[in-house]
Amino acid sequence: MTSTPTSHPATPHTSTGWNLGDITVHRIDEIELPRQTGPWLLPAATPEILDQAPWLRPDFADAEVPRLASHAFAIEAGGLRIIVDTGIGNDKPRANPAWNGLNTDFPQRLTAAGFAPESVDLVITTHLHTDHVGWNTRLADGNWVPTFPNARYLTSRTEWDHWAATDLDEARAQMFRDSVHPVRDAGLYARVPVPEQGRGYEVAPGILLVPAPGHTPGQVAVELLGSDRRALITGDSIHHPVQLSHPHVHSCVDVDPAEAVRTRARLLEHLADTDALLMGTHFPHPTAGTVRRENGHYRLHAEPGTELPAAV
Repeated sequence: MTSTPTSHPATPHTSTGWNLGDITVHRIDEIELPRQTGPWLLPAATPEILDQAPWLRPDFADAEVPRLASHAFAIEAGGLRIIVDTGIGNDKPRANPAWNGLNTDFPQRLTAAGFAPESVDLVITTHLHTDHVGWNTRLADGNWVPTFPNARYLTSRTEWDHWAATDLDEARAQMFRDSVHPVRDAGLYARVPVPEQGRGYEVAPGILLVPAPGHTPGQVAVELLGSDRRALITGDSIHHPVQLSHPHVHSCVDVDPAEAVRTRARLLEHLADTDALLMGTHFPHPTAGTVRRENGHYRLHAEPGTELPAAV
């Protein structure tokens, strides 16, 4: 599966990001998630657990709870513009009050970073959850239409087939109606056969989808093989840095918590004590860092990124 770059006009803006050599990653912020999200999502991440990893404060936790955020990663690689996960989205009817009818300037932030929606070539969905597909679509004249009309949207075949065979509750069915099916109906969604073992599936030069099951059966993480450095975008295989020091802290919405723990352990072992960057899809600022072993645990040495010029 290959992609051809589209023509991209230059814009004189900057954003925060990381340079991996021939691959550049921009963080495009959506919102910081409400404070109550941490205790709900990661109930075992108690103040006592947080106390055991003092490096989490102040960036990743306050005195009582983990902090979480919603953002996308926008990637320049081989002349392509790629978005990994699209957040919550605007105007969507959602059961979660904090996500219902959201109104942010996310498209403007994308454009300012040089990723105007019509210029995007690929949209990678790590898994089909509400807070990862929201900006797949936008509201236009009362209809949900693809936000990125010239892009191919990708998710793993296992992920797609799982939800296609699942009896959805109304809240999840609504998400599929407004954020997934309009893209499918436009012929833009592709199901990628990500192997369960091995190197992963290359969707563009240096961009690999690697299996990361547990949170959902077909979730993928995204490995970036830059000419100077590699990085891994977590999806929800690692929700929060507390799961480095305590990998058995799992999400309340993991489909298979034991598998999620095994996935987390495998990914962290692959990254530990290397210069590879771990980029958390829900990590608040500073968002990324290197993984180090310390006193029988892992910890994150943060790298907050630098100011990058807009994609050109």
